[in-house]
Amino acid sequence: MIIGEGKPIQEILAMIADKKKILVVGCKGCVTVCSAGGQKEVEILSSTIRLAREKEDNPIEIREETLERQCDPEYLEQMRSYIDDYEAVVSLACGAGVQFTAEKYRRIPVYPGINTNFIGVTVEQGVWSERCQACGSCILHKTGGICPIARCSKSLLNGPCGGSSKGKCEIDPDVECGWQLIYDRLRELESLELFEEVVPIKDWSTGRDGGPRRIIREDLKS
Repeated sequence: MIIGEGKPIQEILAMIADKKKILVVGCKGCVTVCSAGGQKEVEILSSTIRLAREKEDNPIEIREETLERQCDPEYLEQMRSYIDDYEAVVSLACGAGVQFTAEKYRRIPVYPGINTNFIGVTVEQGVWSERCQACGSCILHKTGGICPIARCSKSLLNGPCGGSSKGKCEIDPDVECGWQLIYDRLRELESLELFEEVVPIKDWSTGRDGGPRRIIREDLKS
């Protein structure tokens, strides 16, 4: 799941300072699950913007919409009939959704309403933790299902670095050492021989690991 969090309201207000009529568009995907960009957040942000602008004696007209997804053209197309009536879009989708909306509607500026942080999981209600950086060639089969790119503070493909203490990273005593987690997991699996395998560096020059990447499935193309 893509995890994001709302931008500071002053940053958003600065983006739309000269606008009189805007769209605030949410997404029912990942950002709804992490309570950053769903319908509820659209309503809260819109109300906050209106109040702030009223205090400035500079009212603004806002239309609130929440699409199924902003990373899929069929759902973005739903705005075709009314988007030209507005001066800007504040998108509460992830960074991919913001960019795709901007590609689809080139006449109108599209501003991010949230910061896209990472691909992660729900640890408990209100707590999310990073698990993946979508770096390409996955090596989780060699690391006990624990990603060294995302879980090691230095993103070491071969570790540990030697700076950890009592299972904690040297950068912060509250951060678990990613390679300690990997070692412990491989020991549980009785697969510690994998710990000694040297993983080659990633090839950032290719579309496999380096971006911008693209996946084409001929069997799914219409």
